[in-house]
Amino acid sequence: MNVSDVIKRPLVTEKSTIARDDRNVVTFAVDPRANKHEIRHAVESLFEVKVTEVRTIRMPRKSRRVGKFQGRRAEWKKAMVRLAEGQAIEFFEGV
Repeated sequence: MNVSDVIKRPLVTEKSTIARDDRNVVTFAVDPRANKHEIRHAVESLFEVKVTEVRTIRMPRKSRRVGKFQGRRAEWKKAMVRLAEGQAIEFFEGV
């Protein structure tokens, strides 16, 4: 799997921002087929940081309804990556 295909986007929420400030943990939406080793390699090569721990969660499908039509959102995978001391990844700072 290509390094740029593993990480889809950073997740910038209130909870992930607190985790980044307090515990140096950055959260990403990743490809559901990617494993922890591929995620670690992708983050280290794309952002040039040292990763100490990777935790993954498979987020379940959710039902959606628009009028009389009902469907489901796709299942996706979330990765929480702990960076080494002194390392940081900044998203949208100062914008």
